[in-house]
Amino acid sequence: MISRLFLSLLLVVACLVGSGLNGASSLKIDGDPPLLQKYNRTVLGENVFVFEPGMDMKEVQAVIDTIFLRQSGRRSEFSNNRYALIFKPGEYNLDIRVDYYMQVIGLGNSPEDVVIKGAVRSNTTHGNSVLTNFWRAVENMTIVPEEKSTMVWGVSQAAPLRRVHIKGNLQLFDRGYASGGFLADSKVDGIITSGPQQQWLTRNTLFEGWEGGVWNMMFVGVPQAPEENWPEKPYTVIGTTPVIREKPWLSYDKKGFCVKIPPIKKNSAGPGWINGEKPERIIYMNRFYIAKPGQDDAVSINAALKKGKNILFTPGRYYLNESLKVTQPGTLIMGTGLATLIPEKGNSAIEIADVDGVIVCGLTFDAGPIFSEKLFVVGESGAGKSHQANPVFLYDLFFRVGGHAQGSAGACLVINSNDVIVDHVWLWRADHGNGVGWEKNKCANGLIVNGNNVIIYGLFNEHFQEYQTLWNGENGRVYFYQSEMPYDPPSVDAWKHNGIYGYASYKVADHVRTHEAWGLGIYNVFYDAPVIVDNAIETPEHLEKFIHNKIIFWLNGNKESVVKSIINGKGGQVDVNNRKAAMK
Repeated sequence: MISRLFLSLLLVVACLVGSGLNGASSLKIDGDPPLLQKYNRTVLGENVFVFEPGMDMKEVQAVIDTIFLRQSGRRSEFSNNRYALIFKPGEYNLDIRVDYYMQVIGLGNSPEDVVIKGAVRSNTTHGNSVLTNFWRAVENMTIVPEEKSTMVWGVSQAAPLRRVHIKGNLQLFDRGYASGGFLADSKVDGIITSGPQQQWLTRNTLFEGWEGGVWNMMFVGVPQAPEENWPEKPYTVIGTTPVIREKPWLSYDKKGFCVKIPPIKKNSAGPGWINGEKPERIIYMNRFYIAKPGQDDAVSINAALKKGKNILFTPGRYYLNESLKVTQPGTLIMGTGLATLIPEKGNSAIEIADVDGVIVCGLTFDAGPIFSEKLFVVGESGAGKSHQANPVFLYDLFFRVGGHAQGSAGACLVINSNDVIVDHVWLWRADHGNGVGWEKNKCANGLIVNGNNVIIYGLFNEHFQEYQTLWNGENGRVYFYQSEMPYDPPSVDAWKHNGIYGYASYKVADHVRTHEAWGLGIYNVFYDAPVIVDNAIETPEHLEKFIHNKIIFWLNGNKESVVKSIINGKGGQVDVNNRKAAMK
């Protein structure tokens, strides 16, 4: 058995070298039997690997290592491959290295039901930092780290840790700089060390202690959060989470695979599962349409939506020549393995009607080669219904304009409905990769909010060509904001409007009466030309006091560039000689 295993692995490595790690969406292994194929024969589709405690752990480790080798390193950052590694309840002795487009999931009712002894980790696999360690996730398991009793999770954006119990310490960096991340509904028995991690949002989590912090570290519903003393220390603390439904999770019981949906909770602190919180409802696979890449398109998926089916996207890339229309209240759309939707004909990828209770989670959206006005829309223009009793929830949604290939859009995410709650979103106009340039990957805005009573926990929004965030609705609330302005405006004159230099990153429209935000970090790197920006944040004057704990930072670039104020002409200027300014 071992000699055949090693032979299979040698054949895999030869295949990987020959394909440059960027071949077809599935990995085929010569030999008898094909090792990876042996472990992904489930209803959840190709590139979903389901493991059980009774399996040969040497083979399981080999499968995981093979997938990691395929996905690791900078050359895999825009790979077509997507993978989900799924573990049924039980204990495992494994070293799970997580890299691009890898989602690691436990199938228990509680995180305590799946225990990984050894490591689940994200390390530096290229260069001297984790600044581009994106697009990976770990959910719903207990991790017992053996190496210095510390789990290393070196990431920067689009790499959530959710519903995990770490029986040890947690380190949010590896080597060099790290730039942002998200931890929710979790318990860490030891210390969380942030080191050079520049910004981070922790929500509804328990830990023994927190060490470190660079610019903007935010805690919402975290009982052991460090004491707030902004701006002397980079901590913003909100004692309870006003309203949240934790992200639904994939599970497995005697009836088979299912998705469990937690209840909505208000003014909460700490993880819900620790006290035995029960799911509000359970949806089994017979109520899902299981979408598969290369097989399904907008026609087949829309037909399933019309029949009232929920949608489970298996790992892969889905090309859509028309929008997916979500019209039924309570529809659940879940992606696994960072499944990616790509509009082909200038359409949106998803359009949700102005209805109650829709949930969308775990998807990546790439702008297509033909300009799309919007990539994802919640509610029709002018939507006015109240959804306070049963809001739309969006989780772990990642948008890209360029990077993978040249693409363009008007805006990534447009929220027209009221009472929408967003829990972790990254909107990115690419600053590196393929199809990148001021006239190539064009996109004005990352986020436009027109609805009222919209709440966002964890808004990461970067490099768009006008306002990164444009908020038109009333009574919006944002808990944690991370934003870099675009790297590439070609000149001062090219990036000004109505006599104003540049565009604010965070713009609350002049007519808005109520709005509040906490923990805003806005950064600039202007490489191509000297750029002048009047304001990092713009709001009506009466709302200035409701924008709490804000910082701007001059990172690098053209030495004549300057951001003249934090908000509405107030607060310090940042430039090459004064790189940091902060206000309460």
